[in-house]
Amino acid sequence: MTRTAVVILNWNGKAFLEQFLPDVVRNTLSPDTEVIVADNGSEDDSVEWLTANHPEVRIIRLDSNYGYAGGYNRALELTEAEYYILLNSDVQVEPGWAEKLITFMDMHPDVGACQPKIRSYSNPSSFEYAGAAGGYIDRLGYPFCRGRVFDTLEEDHGQYDDTREIFWASGSCMVVRSTAFSQCDGFDESFFVHMEEIDLCWRMQNAGYSVYYFPHSVVYHVGGGTLGYGSPSKIYYNFRNSLIMLAKNLPGKHLRRTLLARQLLDGIAWLVLLIKQGRHAAAAVVRAHRDFHRQRTAIRTFRTLTPNTGFFNTPHTMMNKYLLFEYYIRGRKEFSGLMWN
Repeated sequence: MTRTAVVILNWNGKAFLEQFLPDVVRNTLSPDTEVIVADNGSEDDSVEWLTANHPEVRIIRLDSNYGYAGGYNRALELTEAEYYILLNSDVQVEPGWAEKLITFMDMHPDVGACQPKIRSYSNPSSFEYAGAAGGYIDRLGYPFCRGRVFDTLEEDHGQYDDTREIFWASGSCMVVRSTAFSQCDGFDESFFVHMEEIDLCWRMQNAGYSVYYFPHSVVYHVGGGTLGYGSPSKIYYNFRNSLIMLAKNLPGKHLRRTLLARQLLDGIAWLVLLIKQGRHAAAAVVRAHRDFHRQRTAIRTFRTLTPNTGFFNTPHTMMNKYLLFEYYIRGRKEFSGLMWN
């Protein structure tokens, strides 16, 4: 068994591989670390380029695009390692980035997953949208980060340089203990892309693991490489998957009123998107709710088959406030203003 496997999921990403993979290989490859590219049915010549230019990298060829969730599940089934580092193809790494994360995991056997500090590749002094300094969600399932609340990004002045327990680690760069990943049945493939890592981290916490942010390892993320942050497809998956995640994991006593509140708030979001971004963006919210309701039977089956005792929890890392109220009404647009117990 390889001790650490750095697994990059690729889909038509030859340009990113050409730009960032050499640094990953140079700053990561060692006798106990394997670098793997799992190709998610690419239609460009990514695999041919990899074969010709990086024979030291193992290639896993998947026959179709299974999304982030399905692609990683299939790739990790074919990978034996103590730790998986899941790395987006559009991430620049520094020397020692992986070793620091693995050392932290070795010292904390109760941690199921952790992430490094994630800065913006285009603006290195700023945190990056997808992960920043560790992720959280509020009572209604809205995700945010230390260093990023909704669309407000903070400059990194060292204000989040403390190692801290978080709710979710970013799928753009996260190290996962393989035993925890297996115990929690990996990613939920119904998500396809977006928020599957939040769902996994929630289930890990319910299974007794913790999730951490470790700031002494730093990476730089381009972001939006597969789906742009404002694209209708991304809007669709974010709204639909957020609802699926809540329906799967919330305790029953909170579930009904939370989903009713989200239906109202998502209706307001639909109107805002219609005014600001047009009918295609707004239609994505409608499709998200439609497809969520189509999946309710599968979600109810999941909850029925899951042991009830102690499984459906609201972890202590969930913010016990409403993010929309704090951000838009009280004007608290930085993480430091969101004080909660």
